Amino acid sequence: MIDVHCHILPGLDDGAQDLSDSIRMAKQAVEHGIDTIVATPHHLNNQYENPKQVILNKVDELNQILQSEKIDLKIVPGQEVRIHGEMVEGFQKGEIQPVNGSKYVLVEFSSAHVPRYADKLFYDLQVNGLIPIIVHPERNQEIIEKPDLLYQFVKKGALSQVTAASLTGDFGKKIMQFSLKLVEANLAHMVASDAHNTTNRGFKMRDAFSVIEAKYGNEMMYVMQENAALIVEGLHVYKEVPERIKKKKFFKIF
Repeated sequence: MIDVHCHILPGLDDGAQDLSDSIRMAKQAVEHGIDTIVATPHHLNNQYENPKQVILNKVDELNQILQSEKIDLKIVPGQEVRIHGEMVEGFQKGEIQPVNGSKYVLVEFSSAHVPRYADKLFYDLQVNGLIPIIVHPERNQEIIEKPDLLYQFVKKGALSQVTAASLTGDFGKKIMQFSLKLVEANLAHMVASDAHNTTNRGFKMRDAFSVIEAKYGNEMMYVMQENAALIVEGLHVYKEVPERIKKKKFFKIF
């Protein structure tokens, strides 16, 4: 199993704080059936700035340590980029790290807002050979209230990734229900852990796929798992035609 969104690199953001945290996370990941993790430290999110070369160096160091510890887990480089108007320039300057050097880049919105320039930015990214993957849209208040925003992004070529813990109800029942609606409407293309530690923000991947299998069957589960592998390899993912989510009243999430 491949996890395309995880904060396992030590000392870079609000994920693993030191090497011992990273090793604990690696061991837990293996226990959950994960063999490859895309390390995705925050970039330009509040106080964090983790440009490409910093990430590449840290990934090499952690892989060497995992080998010496005989932990059967591979780390590949990625980045969780907070959306900003200069993303294309950041990529051209070598500051943006797509997933494993592929065409896929993880893009994060704030928890409350989708900027108006997002549509034009996603177009510009695709013109420059990058495909945006919107991370945890199910936890964005504006998308919850206006799911057609996500529908339009996906229709125009973006992908989206839901968090395993959202599907298992760890972020609350309403976010779980909305996450399932995204899966059902073909507005979610993969599941990832967004793990930050081994306690309150762990992996939950196996549990999340059990939820998907029980509700939507084996095929949906396997497609999402396969999409994660295809992204790491830089290949085209499986995409069904997206559907609009019928508007329902969602309570605000604070």
